Amino acid sequence: MFFKKKSGTHQRTVNQSIVAWALYDWANSAFATTVMAGFFPIFFKQYWSAGVASTESTFHLGVGNALASLFIVLVAPLLGAIADRGGLRRRFLFLFAGTGMVATAALYGVEQGEWLMALVLFVTATIGFMGANVFYDALLVSVAKKSQWDFISALGYALGYLGGGLLFSVNVAMSLSPESFGLESATEAVRLSFISVAVWWAVFSLPLLLLVKETPPAQRVSGWAVARAGYAQLVDTFHHLRQMRVVVIFLLAYWFYIDGVDTVVRMAVDYGLSIGLQQENLITALLITQFVGLPATLLFGFLAARMGTGGQGAKRGIFFALVVYVLAVIGAFFMDSSAEFYALAVTIGLVQGGVQALSRSLYARMIPLDKSAEFFGFYNMLGKFAAVLGPLLVGAVSLASGSHRWGMLSVVVLFLVGGWLLAKVDVRQIRQ
Repeated sequence: MFFKKKSGTHQRTVNQSIVAWALYDWANSAFATTVMAGFFPIFFKQYWSAGVASTESTFHLGVGNALASLFIVLVAPLLGAIADRGGLRRRFLFLFAGTGMVATAALYGVEQGEWLMALVLFVTATIGFMGANVFYDALLVSVAKKSQWDFISALGYALGYLGGGLLFSVNVAMSLSPESFGLESATEAVRLSFISVAVWWAVFSLPLLLLVKETPPAQRVSGWAVARAGYAQLVDTFHHLRQMRVVVIFLLAYWFYIDGVDTVVRMAVDYGLSIGLQQENLITALLITQFVGLPATLLFGFLAARMGTGGQGAKRGIFFALVVYVLAVIGAFFMDSSAEFYALAVTIGLVQGGVQALSRSLYARMIPLDKSAEFFGFYNMLGKFAAVLGPLLVGAVSLASGSHRWGMLSVVVLFLVGGWLLAKVDVRQIRQ
């Protein structure tokens, strides 16, 4: 489909660029699944923090995640502005991604009990992963026409689900049956999984490196001048955001509802454990979410293009996903069995990639194309801030009510506020 030759070479190059761009999601999602969501939290507590109190290891991991997010929050908009003015989106992407790959591979050499070294490498790898995403998102506007953004954004997330899920499946099989892979123990299997993620990330990033070209800036600057120009552009953008009402409203809406999305992802395993489910069931549910997300995300991108033009289809698709999230969280309140948790995993898999993909493509329609990295810096900044409010809300309500169920149910508020703000986003202003 994407490599079908048409008249002229330009169309063929564009198609190759689209696939190469989307394959980066396939590449880096291995880190999100195997490392961030899968093995690192468990291995950190049970292996690297051996002899450390459980509450202390949880605190250490929380601080590490917060530091990585805080770094991106502070630097993403400025680095995005610098990348815009200097035509440096691809270079910054591979600088951050390369850092993440090296730090991930280095986790293999961390010995038992060395929790501080493991945490430092994890924070470094996470910064590399999140930082690269700022510039990866910004390249969307360079690889495809505006009419394609919904589907292409969805294609990226769908390939991410498939790629991350495939490698995670292999890594889980290695840890459950190490002798089948010629390994001595599950510990060795988990350590080797970090190497596999780094290699996977590097190999499948090559198409983007070789085939994707960014739109050059109107006036390219270099050296120290690019840093000064980037800072000046950032200050100028802050001043003009007051006049970009549709962008501000959407970012506020996104902040709330993506907070709900991230909170469900981050708290689902903890919630499952709190109601007595087994670790093996939770890992299986995570795999289910990955593979359900592949066709569902593609379907979202396909349907958005037919539900309206000029961003209207993407907006309607996001609304639909938020309704499903509200129903899923209400269902989780009454959950009692592994079968119900699996049902929740399927439900989340149906909409998680869709809401992320359509949010990215809708936002791309609102921003100045020559400042895409800077504006996606703001976008990713709010996405990282979103990891704060939801977990605090769940924790506070759980503590006050004495029930994890009421804590999880409180997440509904985030989806309702986000949906209410999204309703105020006037897509006619986007078209203008």
